[in-house]
Amino acid sequence: MTDWPFTISHPIEVRFRDTDAMGHVNNAVFLTYTEVARQAYWRRMTGKTDYVRIPFILAHARLDFRSPALVGETLEVGIRIEWIGTRSFAFGYRIREQREHRLVAEALTVQAVYDYQAQRTFPFPDDLRKQIEAFEGRTIPPKPS
Repeated sequence: MTDWPFTISHPIEVRFRDTDAMGHVNNAVFLTYTEVARQAYWRRMTGKTDYVRIPFILAHARLDFRSPALVGETLEVGIRIEWIGTRSFAFGYRIREQREHRLVAEALTVQAVYDYQAQRTFPFPDDLRKQIEAFEGRTIPPKPS
């Protein structure tokens, strides 16, 4: 694996409104950055911008901070699928400053495959797995036990 093993990278310019009183990107904003990356992933994989039809819901998020991000910097959010379970899957992320490649944060989010109308999870569809694996260009491992 390379030091940047991500299916896509999405640039984000840090805005003043993203920062806190210390001048750093506020911790809660990083979850928004991962959300923006998930939208970019879905759009690139499916070619669709109709996010109402996304068949998953965020179930868990973990974020580890590595260095501060500052207003005016451009960040690069790498995203890829880490594993696929029976009813859920995980996105892995690495956020780095684009010019110097300084690591800013690492994250993992778990999404449950979800039927919004029935308001319940359902088994991970085989056709979606095949579409993801074709997009990623690799076999996605199962959920770790």
